[in-house]
Amino acid sequence: MVIFDQDQDENDVKSSTKTYCDQISKAGATLGDVDHWGKRKFAYPINKKNEGYYVVVQAKAEPDVMTELSRQLGLDTDVVRHMVLRIPESQYKA
Repeated sequence: MVIFDQDQDENDVKSSTKTYCDQISKAGATLGDVDHWGKRKFAYPINKKNEGYYVVVQAKAEPDVMTELSRQLGLDTDVVRHMVLRIPESQYKA
């Protein structure tokens, strides 16, 4: 899950999401669902912002690929928060 800054245009969010998806695909990951939730309110302010664009991406990849993705998301100034989770194989949607 990635939360992009509320000041981003929705097209920029989709473009950034595609860039990250392409990056992990080139590293050998299999992409599943990419779910754009749109702009949502936060439960509490984060970096003096009250909203953000939520995107959920499912991918099947080696741990080092996801570690690198997490590192790059942490460096991106347009990303407010991100979380990489391991889900059970039975819940993966390809």
